[in-house]
Amino acid sequence: MDAKTLRQLSRQLVRQLGMLDNQCGSMALTPVQAHTLIELETGAITVNEMALRLNVDKSNASRTLAVLLNQGWVKSTANPVDKRSQLFQLTPAGQEKIAALHRQLNRQVDTFLAQMEHDEICQLGTSLSRYIKAMQVVPQQDGYDIRPLTPLDNASVAAVIRRVSAEYGLTADKGYGVADPTLDSMSEVYQHEGSCYWVIEHNNRILGGGGIAPLSGESQVCELQKMYFLPELRGRGLARKLAVTALNFARQQGYSGCYLETTANLTEAIALYESLGFVRISRAMGNTGHDACEVRMLKTF
Repeated sequence: MDAKTLRQLSRQLVRQLGMLDNQCGSMALTPVQAHTLIELETGAITVNEMALRLNVDKSNASRTLAVLLNQGWVKSTANPVDKRSQLFQLTPAGQEKIAALHRQLNRQVDTFLAQMEHDEICQLGTSLSRYIKAMQVVPQQDGYDIRPLTPLDNASVAAVIRRVSAEYGLTADKGYGVADPTLDSMSEVYQHEGSCYWVIEHNNRILGGGGIAPLSGESQVCELQKMYFLPELRGRGLARKLAVTALNFARQQGYSGCYLETTANLTEAIALYESLGFVRISRAMGNTGHDACEVRMLKTF
């Protein structure tokens, strides 16, 4: 799916849900007022917190809360932490209002879901969650560039791999990737056909990387290799973005699948691979030379 198609589907969804109307469902609430009441269900919050949660400017959040205050659905109290601000919370009337809205809209959505099979519903939930997460992490990736490895990056990439390996106890004597003799000359390794290695750069510093290469001993299968990221890079969705870049490259190269090996104590990495569609397999594939990596995973295209 390309951006144009996704935008078209999003517009249809917004229209079908009536989100362009002046009221939400049959309630005398605008969509932003309904969202504000829903956020207040979790507890009292300030105007600034509301603006952040709704992804609107402070003036919009303030006007909306003022309207709800006049309707008697919201009340305000002095913020004990910051006397310059107010805390807003639902009144009993506001709780009744939002409960009625939930009942009405849940019935509506249930009629939509009744048209879908169980697996489709599960896939929809997973895809929507992933799409929302992608939108949330994009602002955190500003200034971070993913680009192909060059010979000038060799020393920096090797240093990242050694530092992260030491962090997780992946020592050379145990047969992990840090022991590879090509570690200091990786640009030469990944210049061959069907191979590529990408680095993540920020403020002229290499903070991580990962690559694709043919899986030795297997035809039409590639290997996701040497995915290492410094702590300061984590939590921004950049590891996933690099992995997606690598998998798209693998498809373009005509590979039928992508294999990887890792170790059980890299729990964050395993969770990432599983979210990308990799599944664990019982046997090792190819000739990677990394006997210490007991977790083997495969994604088919």
